[in-house]
Amino acid sequence: MISGSSVTARWLAAGDSGNLDEFDRFMHADVVVHAPAGLSTTGRDEEKQVWRDALASLHGLRHEIQEILADGDTEMARVIVTGTIVGDLGSVTTEATGAGRAFTLDQAIICHLRDGLIAEAWEIADIAALLTAPPRD
Repeated sequence: MISGSSVTARWLAAGDSGNLDEFDRFMHADVVVHAPAGLSTTGRDEEKQVWRDALASLHGLRHEIQEILADGDTEMARVIVTGTIVGDLGSVTTEATGAGRAFTLDQAIICHLRDGLIAEAWEIADIAALLTAPPRD
């Protein structure tokens, strides 16, 4: 994973490790996150809850950043997301995906920063990859 001073990279690393209180260091309290599958949030506390749910439903959840582009108060990241589906998350259900399936999906994240913190984020993810993940061995 790319690390360093990228706010986006630090946000994803904190989420993957379950250190959700760290979001306070990276996001405004009134952050708006636009996400697929009914997982959009308004406010840092809602975003923390979505991550709690994601960590419970997608075991081994990891965001591997492939590249980050930054220009002024905007960061864009190309990410590969992996994990194992064990529960429902937003509009993605185990009925549709099958529980116990490993997945890999592509994601793009665009973050707009204000005073060095994320004020708004857009997550574009290949949710169809969750529905076509091969059965786990």
